[in-house]
Amino acid sequence: MFTGIIEAVGTITALTPKGKDISVTVDSGKLDLSDVKLGDSIATNGVCLTVVALTGSGYVADLSLETLKRTAFVNYRTGQKVNLEKAMLPTTRFGGHMVSGHVDDVAEVIERTHTGRAIEFWLKAPAHLAKYISEKGSVAVDGISLTVNAIRGDEFKLTIVPHTASETTMEAFAAGRKVNLEVDVIARYLERLMLGEKAAEPKSEVSMDLLARSGFLR
Repeated sequence: MFTGIIEAVGTITALTPKGKDISVTVDSGKLDLSDVKLGDSIATNGVCLTVVALTGSGYVADLSLETLKRTAFVNYRTGQKVNLEKAMLPTTRFGGHMVSGHVDDVAEVIERTHTGRAIEFWLKAPAHLAKYISEKGSVAVDGISLTVNAIRGDEFKLTIVPHTASETTMEAFAAGRKVNLEVDVIARYLERLMLGEKAAEPKSEVSMDLLARSGFLR
């Protein structure tokens, strides 16, 4: 588990194909790795990665095909800046919100404006995740714990103070950028809990949209 409070910005120095998977090497910058050992987890742009090797300046982790399908990592190249956070400890100050590091999908930055010293971003979420995003709720964007300040359909607004912009990759965000999105884990569990015994039933592929497209609804 993580808090979404970024500890350092690192740099991807290598992406090595491993069959259908890849291995990523990260220069961890100012992140203190003195207490990190093989098998530990580090959130890398919000993706929980397992350290498989330590280098003199960072770490190596493997990315599965599932991770590549679910995240923006598929678009990353050498030199990409990434937000870093080590797994939380029981004694960690809980300054953000509960972040699992299991990215739900990719969102897109669609607008960037300045309001005073703050930067305002509008992002477009995948339609299937919109129901989990609420005004004044929490989301993790590229691993950063952030508060949603407004909603318009499947789009949501973030207001970023100068400190957050300077200590994360958000200073470089512009319209068109794809980012890793993790919705509030509590909302996901609550939805499943509310299904009750129906949770054990196979998920139906029939929807109102499917019925309409097939001519059963007029």
